[in-house]
Amino acid sequence: MAEQSGGVLVVGEVDNAGALRPISFEMVGAGRPLADALGQKLAVLLMGSNIGDAARSLGAAGADRLLVADDERLRDLTSEAATAVLTQVIRDVDPAVVLMPGTTAGRDYAPRVAARLGVGLAADCVELAIEDGGLVAVRPILGGRVQTAVRMPGSRPQMATVHPGSFEKATGDRTAPEAEAVPVELHEAELRVRVQETVQGGGGSADLESAEVVIGGGRGLKEPESFGLVEELAAALGGVVGATRAVTDAGWRPHHEQIGQTGRTVTPRLYMAVGVSGAVQHLVGIQGSDYIVAINRDPDAPIFKIASFGIVGDLFEVVPALTAELKAAQG
Repeated sequence: MAEQSGGVLVVGEVDNAGALRPISFEMVGAGRPLADALGQKLAVLLMGSNIGDAARSLGAAGADRLLVADDERLRDLTSEAATAVLTQVIRDVDPAVVLMPGTTAGRDYAPRVAARLGVGLAADCVELAIEDGGLVAVRPILGGRVQTAVRMPGSRPQMATVHPGSFEKATGDRTAPEAEAVPVELHEAELRVRVQETVQGGGGSADLESAEVVIGGGRGLKEPESFGLVEELAAALGGVVGATRAVTDAGWRPHHEQIGQTGRTVTPRLYMAVGVSGAVQHLVGIQGSDYIVAINRDPDAPIFKIASFGIVGDLFEVVPALTAELKAAQG
């Protein structure tokens, strides 16, 4: 790994089984234009255990260099281990820009890496560009009501975390570069935290981030019992159920179903908003969906501004009728 990139380094992410998370292809999609604008290489780093197949798939999405830190001690990638490995890779590669996923894990280790390197960090970015040879990162502030452009001219590398669902996913149809093994040198202090067991959160097994169809319910449902309508529609479409923050704060649905800036970010093929007004904080979590269908009786609801299709009507009439038609069509 002696060759230095001087370009862009992006970090992918795998689950405990070594399978790529969707955010990984989005990271390549975010980093490729930056590397091209700089006229330099795009390096991709993947950390985990038994990740050879995942690394090749990600490398085929458009990487010039493929760096693989494959070690059993990285199976349950703790913040300390990720910080140590990524910091060493950055020092070896010396990239101009480093992009990390704005996931639960990435948000944990990214500021630690920045602190070790003594550089700045633009967090939760929704747009990225190169201007005058430097990174310009656009990120939401004030609860998502305002976006601001951040520049870090005094930092090398210039670092940012990417808000999931903000960039188009790169497709893995290219020839993957040969994988370069990253030496994994971890001190005992960096292994003091160990994952003993992973337990699925109570109340559901749905993986909102990877679902192809998500049905989101809002306060327009009026009461928790009305979520039965959302569940039936989700079942008819083979989808999963999500909710707005107002709904989870009210105790109508479990918090692991919350979608939005302070919850999950979803990028399904289809997102249906049932009784969702469309607060900015919620829209941030769904803007990466391919198609958004909104059902709301208020024609001026903000959700209609980003919806691919809108149905203005009483959800208590529209949703049962839609569910019945779907079931009839399925025989």
